[in-house]
Amino acid sequence: MHMLGHEVEELRRFYGGPLGHVAARTLRARLASLWPIVPGTALLGLGYPMPYLSLWREAGDRTVGCAYASMGAIRWPRRRAGLVTVAEEDRLPFPDLAFDRVLMVHALEHAENARRALREAWRVLKDDGRLMVVAPSRTGWWAYSEATPFGHGRPYSQGQLERLLVASMFRVVRREAALYCPPLGWGWLLRGAGAWERAGRRVAPRLGGVVLIEAAKDLYAAVPAGEAVPARRVVVAAEG
Repeated sequence: MHMLGHEVEELRRFYGGPLGHVAARTLRARLASLWPIVPGTALLGLGYPMPYLSLWREAGDRTVGCAYASMGAIRWPRRRAGLVTVAEEDRLPFPDLAFDRVLMVHALEHAENARRALREAWRVLKDDGRLMVVAPSRTGWWAYSEATPFGHGRPYSQGQLERLLVASMFRVVRREAALYCPPLGWGWLLRGAGAWERAGRRVAPRLGGVVLIEAAKDLYAAVPAGEAVPARRVVVAAEG
């Protein structure tokens, strides 16, 4: 299922509002703890990673955001130097083994072929690199709220996402969840988002709105039957 071009504007509006601010702040905190800053790291963000890539942009020697072609061209705000590329999900315009880390957010749930999208992530990731997938959780509240981008596309249970990663030649190394606050824009509720997050992780870890799974390349896995490495093609690139 593709994310249509107009949905980019919906994503921008969401992250520009109170509920989007809380979601971004919560997920940024989790990502920062899972992937501490390492100077010189080359990182690729796939999908709509702009609210999160700034965590590493200053420290990394290369931080790139790549949207799938159906989402339309996206430019970094002028105050944030960086590179955005738009490409087909199974034809990323990067050489093999180009990145230390790949972050997929607002990506996998909208991919037309999730396995091919993951195989491309596998190809551009270094042999000792790590992949982080952030996807809406089938067991959380956010997947059922169309007022948020996590309520669009295909949600995943933790088990479904793990099996998909294993089938795509990845080895799961860490499982997390986040966004326990209900997806409602009520001010008093959002002010308590931190308390929801702490309580949710203790008493109902599977009820988070998103699943975060970190995975490494499985260099000993067999190449899936019928999986061919597609030719690479740049669609468009824009530098802010």
